[in-house]
Amino acid sequence: MTKITEQVSNYSHLDKMSVEELTRNLNKEDQSVPFAIEKALPQLNTLINTIVGKLENEGRLFYVGAGSGGRLSVLDVIELPTTYGVSPDLFNVILAGGKEHLIEAKEEKEDDIHAAWTMLQDKNVSSKDIVIGISASGTTPFVLSALIACKKHQISTGCIVSNPESPIAAQADIPVEVITGPEFVTGSTRMKCGTAQKIIFDMISTTTMIKLGRVLDNQMVNVKLINDKIVDRAVKMLMKHSGLEDYNQAKKLLLEHGSVKEALDIFNLEK
Repeated sequence: MTKITEQVSNYSHLDKMSVEELTRNLNKEDQSVPFAIEKALPQLNTLINTIVGKLENEGRLFYVGAGSGGRLSVLDVIELPTTYGVSPDLFNVILAGGKEHLIEAKEEKEDDIHAAWTMLQDKNVSSKDIVIGISASGTTPFVLSALIACKKHQISTGCIVSNPESPIAAQADIPVEVITGPEFVTGSTRMKCGTAQKIIFDMISTTTMIKLGRVLDNQMVNVKLINDKIVDRAVKMLMKHSGLEDYNQAKKLLLEHGSVKEALDIFNLEK
């Protein structure tokens, strides 16, 4: 395989550039990321359809990752129970070094070829679930070993990688290869690779939540009522979809039932 992610930057003498030159060139490089993702949309769509099917049949999603990609998956997953009112067990992350060390760069843990499968077993992973490996290089031992073990146990797998024809992609049932090219700072895959990963995590979680019925029109009607800002937003959602014109009446109904969706269902039943 060719490790494009390790190729020399297209820019030389970064240390001689002005701030204006650096930001202009960084912005130019970042603009290439959506085009790289666009080329991978057919594979990404297949992966998302598979995820939706698994979750509709009582399955779960597990991201397995290390470094920047693994940490970015944690940031996406922790938002979902609040934003969409789903169980915290629906989307999971198996992070090299453990999520409890999220703010530490436990990069040495990515070479552990036993830990990921052990961590998946601790979560009782089964053929109902889907496991997605996250690796810019496509070679991370922590991730690769997990996909190999999943294949032996008939567990569906996918991956998100940034090099073509990688070992991890070869092990995945549904490989998504997003080839973002050499990094601005040679080998620093927290940059374009990380940007692509963040966008893809957003696409996976948002599309999946919509297809699972957690969105009405374009609004998050299952959002948890955790602060005043969200309560106010939810009241206005309920007013829009129910036709209620009295803010206080809508707020009372919302707080009685805990979410816009539940309140709207009750309101429509009692009409």
